[in-house]
Amino acid sequence: MNADTLTMTSSPGADAGDASAVVELENVTRVYPGRPPVRALRGVSLRIRRGELIGIVGPSGSGKSTLLNILGTLDRADTGTVRIDGHDVGAMNDRRLSALRAHRIGFVFQQFFLTPGVSALDNVADGLLYTGTPLAGRRRRARATLERVGLGDRTHHRPHELSGGQRQRVAVARALAGAPSLLLADEPTGALDSASGAGVLALLHGLHAGGTTVVVITHDHEVAGSLPRRVDIRDGSIESDRAGRP
Repeated sequence: MNADTLTMTSSPGADAGDASAVVELENVTRVYPGRPPVRALRGVSLRIRRGELIGIVGPSGSGKSTLLNILGTLDRADTGTVRIDGHDVGAMNDRRLSALRAHRIGFVFQQFFLTPGVSALDNVADGLLYTGTPLAGRRRRARATLERVGLGDRTHHRPHELSGGQRQRVAVARALAGAPSLLLADEPTGALDSASGAGVLALLHGLHAGGTTVVVITHDHEVAGSLPRRVDIRDGSIESDRAGRP
C-alpha cells in the first residue's frame, strides 16, 4: 500500500469544506474542444450531504454524463471547485485521484460489466483489487456485501446463471464492498425489466436507509421522482433542485 493510498484512508476532513457534505461543486464548468466547442457544464453548483439519496435527471446531451464523470473524478472541471468527501479534486495528482476512487467512490453502470465465467463472489472481490486487500480479506468482504444485497445464496453462481436483476445486485455489491463514501449509479435500471428495476430501486432505498450516500443518474423521470431529492439538468445547467417523494 503506497503513501497516496494511506492518505486516502486517513481522515477525510483534511481539506477545507463542509464536513456534512460528501459532494461540493461550486461554479463548475466543463468545455470540450470543437467547432463550435461543447459547453457540457455551465457553472454548476451542487451540494450532497452524507446519507442522501438523490436523482440527477436530464435528456441526452443535458450534461448529466459529464456531471457523473466529474463526481466520479473520471474527468476534471475546467473551472470551479470540486470536493469529494472533503478532498479538493483540483489539487490532487492522478495517483491521489486513483486512490480516492478506490477508497471513496463506488460505481454502478447500466451494463453490469461482470466478468463472464467468474463467480459472483470473485466478481465482487475483484472490485477490491486496487485497495491492496489480500485475497482472503477481499472474499470475506465480498461475501458479507453479497449477503447485504440479498444474494448470500448466489455467491458461487456465474453471471450467466443469474437474472438481470441479480446481476445488477452483484454490480451494486461490488461497488459497496469497499465501503465507499459515495455510490454513483448510472442508469441502474436501464437494462432491466420493470419488476427487476423496481427491485434494484428498492435496494438503493434500503442502502440509503442504512446511511449510504447514493446518486442515481437517469433520464427516467419516474425513477428520479421516486427518490427523496431530484435535480434536473438541461443544457449543462441545473434547472431545478427539489424534494421528490418522501
